[in-house]
This record gives sequence, C-alpha cells and structure tokens, in this order.
Amino acid sequence: MNGRDNKVTDIHSNTHTSTKIFYGIGGGVYAIKEAAYAIFILLFYTQVLGLSGTVTGAIMAISLIWDGISDPLIGSWSDRLRSRYGRRHPFMVYSTLPIAIGFIGLFAPPDSVVDSSTLLACWLLFWSLWVRTFITGFTIPHLALSAELTSDYHGRSQLMAMRLGSMFLVGLLLPALALTMIFDATGDLMGTRHHTSLPDLTGERYTLPLLRDFFDDIRQTFRNRMFRTMLGFEVASAIGWGCYTTLNILVATYVFEFSSDEVAVILAVPGLLAIVLAGAMLKPLSERWQKPQLLRLSVWGMLFNSLWLLPLKLADMLPANGSPLLLPLVLLSSTVFMFFFFLRAINAMSLVADITDQHEIEAGERKEGGFFAVMTFVVKIASLVGPLYGGIVLDVIGMTNKDLPGEVAEPALTGLMWASLSMGILTLVIALRYAYTFKFSKEQMEAIQVTLHAQRTAN
Repeated sequence: MNGRDNKVTDIHSNTHTSTKIFYGIGGGVYAIKEAAYAIFILLFYTQVLGLSGTVTGAIMAISLIWDGISDPLIGSWSDRLRSRYGRRHPFMVYSTLPIAIGFIGLFAPPDSVVDSSTLLACWLLFWSLWVRTFITGFTIPHLALSAELTSDYHGRSQLMAMRLGSMFLVGLLLPALALTMIFDATGDLMGTRHHTSLPDLTGERYTLPLLRDFFDDIRQTFRNRMFRTMLGFEVASAIGWGCYTTLNILVATYVFEFSSDEVAVILAVPGLLAIVLAGAMLKPLSERWQKPQLLRLSVWGMLFNSLWLLPLKLADMLPANGSPLLLPLVLLSSTVFMFFFFLRAINAMSLVADITDQHEIEAGERKEGGFFAVMTFVVKIASLVGPLYGGIVLDVIGMTNKDLPGEVAEPALTGLMWASLSMGILTLVIALRYAYTFKFSKEQMEAIQVTLHAQRTAN
C-alpha cells in the first residue's frame, strides 16, 4: 500500500464531535472566497468602481481557469507529501496569511488604479489569481482530509454536513453583515491533526512530484466510471449555482427593490434555516434513502422550487414591490432552494470520498487529494459560466452603474428574470439526468470496506 499507515481513525455519529467541529470550521475559508466572488466582486467592480461588466466577468473567468488548473497540482502534491504533520496540514497552515493579504488587496484598490480602467482590470486579475491560489492551497488538502478521517458510510455525510454547514454560515452571514455595515482570517485545523493518518516514513525520501505525476493522477481519476458520472452531475450543478448566486442579488435589488437590510435578510436567514433543517433531517433521510437517491431528491426539489417565484413575478401575480407579503415569499423560495442545495452538496462530496476507497482497491494506493482536486477543478471551470454569464447579461439588458432600484427600464428587469430562470431550469434538468445514471449503493460501499480492511490487515 505504498508505505501508507494502516491505522485510520474512524469518526462515528456519536464520537469525536470536537474533531468534526474543528474540521467543519475549515469550510469557512472556502466560503469567504465564494461569497466575495459570487456576490460582491461583480457588484463592486461594475456598479461601484465602474468597470465594464463583460471585462469584469472575463477577468473572473480567467482567474477561475487558473484556480481550476491549480487544484490537481495541489491535490497531487498533498497526496505525495511526507511530513511529521501528515500530508494535508502543512498546506493549510501556510496558506492562511497570504489569503488575508489577498482579500485586502482585492477590495482596496488605490485611487490611482480606480481612475484607469486598464489598471483596475489588471489589479482585479492579479489579486484574483493571488487569492484563488492560496485558497486552493487550503481547501484541496482540507477536502482530502475528510476521506482520511472516517470510512463510515453515514459518518462521511455527517462530516461533510459540518463542513458545508460552516461554509453556508460564513458564506451567507458574511455578505449579510457586509450589506448592513458597508453599503449605507481563516480556519484553523490543528484540532484534526492528531486524527490524521501519517505516512510511514521508514525507508522513504520525499521528493517533489513531477509534472507527469500530476497528469498520471488526473488520468487515474477519469478511469473511474462513477467518478465521471459524478463530474457531469457537479458540472451542471456548478453552472446553475454560479448563475443563481451571481444574478440573485441583482434580482433582489432591482426586480423586487428590496433595501440593503432586506437583501441581507434574504442572504442570511434562508441559509441558516436550511442548515438547521438539513442537520435535523440528514439522519432520518439517510436512513430512508441512500446517497444517490438523495441526490435525485435534492435536484427535483430545486427544480420544482424554481417554477413558481419568478414565473409568478413575470405574470404579475405576486404582491407589488413594497408589500409586506413579498419578503416572506422570497424567503420561502430561497429557504427551500438552499435546503435542497445543501442536501445535494453533502451527499455529492460524501460519495466522492466513497469513490476514493473504490479506487484504493483497484489501484492499490490512496489518492484522496487527486479525486477531490479533479472534482473541484472541473466544478470551478464550469462555475466560471456564472460570473461570465452575469456580466454579459448586464451588458445585454443595458444595466449600468448609474441605474438605481426603481429606475431600471421594465424590459431590462424582464430580461434579468428570464436570464436567471432559464439558466437555472436548464442546468437542473441536466443535473437530474446524471443523477439518475449514478449507481453506488451502501451495500457496495460496505463490501469495499471489508476488502480494504482485509488488505490493510494482511499488510
């Protein structure tokens, strides 16, 4: 087994709660970046600083391409790292300070830069590349760590629920706080270190992986049929999520004409409710249905939820803007969407961890970093459609940084709603198609664990 230590610490539903909490906190690092790029970058650089929507979207897409390229590099490197602190923690620890510096640069361009569109575009590109590189250095090893912490079928879902719960809390509360305070850092995983399976260093000398090693790791992941199916599912989901988050704040601000405080409530409350609901319902749902079935349930839930709010607004059948009934309806729609999206994400990432065990049987080595890196690489490349699509939509419908809520032409508002609605439905239908082709039962997973246990015991 390539010298891998066979002593794996397992987390079950009723033990090691502190470890799950420490692990979950790390999800907030990724969420800070997602909140910045999904909600504020397009709004800040176009509506506040005056940069073209198409240019801003293109720069965000370019930085996201690099973000995706760096994922398998970091993932493969962390799979091969040999250190007294394990394979994952050194990357996470040394990424924290550069991440903080990057966000300061991203949101604090000097006046001399703001005065020039060319300089402002270059400034956005530089700091976007900086932030995304060091975020990758933290999040890919953090994701890979989940497959090392537990091999339990339900335990992995619980671990992912903690991580995604932290992500959603930070990703929703941070924008809400920013909206209320501005418009008028990082997680520590040392609490998981003593649970990490350390490689056996006896007789081994660590060397940096070569470029061919990275490409070989990528090829290995794509040989797995179930992983390819999961990639297709996640690509469709990523495109839909990117478009939803990019356009959602614009719809809330310009279509429904909510105040910044109301938008903050829309960003924060549905996520909080969804986290509580998903946490309470994850165990009974998991006992009734297996992970592939829960994937399909979550997509159906999001699809049906998308078919009432904006269609009723387009048909002029919702309460008028300013009505006390409008905000609760929007909150209801957002809460239902977030619950099913949260449920989808938990089970998708848990299934990727299961697939890494299947790969260990087939290839004789563990590549958690490689699998999670390829997954995030493909998802990030797909999610660049969101900001690029949003920037183009703004230019096509004719919205500028001079437009204020209540003053935007009706055709522009209609175009914004149709742009959000059509892309959301299309991506959900595609995701549903992949969800129905994914087959990986609990019984298969348990058989894999029995085989792995026998192999590790023999070694």
